[in-house]
Amino acid sequence: MNGYEDIIALPPHVSATRPPMPRSSRAAQFSPFAALTGYDAEISEAMRRTYPRFYFSTDQQEELNDRLVGLIERSNEHPRVKLTYFVTDERKVGGTYVTVCGELKRYDEYERALLFCDGRRVFVDDLCAIE
Repeated sequence: MNGYEDIIALPPHVSATRPPMPRSSRAAQFSPFAALTGYDAEISEAMRRTYPRFYFSTDQQEELNDRLVGLIERSNEHPRVKLTYFVTDERKVGGTYVTVCGELKRYDEYERALLFCDGRRVFVDDLCAIE
């Protein structure tokens, strides 16, 4: 057996000073390494979808403005409202449409934003729909 006859039948070595390594840690020694660091993140980013911004006709803009004025007039009542607005993507061209529901706290004229009781804010220029 090529010189291993004297040790082949011996039990595996067990250290007297250190606990045995768990199987999960032992298996991690043999797992493949990431040759291309960040490649998976780049693929995920490339697959993420963005949408172009929708622009309203004059009639649609007037209807949205009328709803907005009515909502601002009732803001002291803290009405429950559902808004859809556009969020510009920081990395790609376009963005995504987000719908939020909540109690309106007030309208901030300086920032032109609707403030919700939970702290969220929606800028009027990004609004698409008010329900």
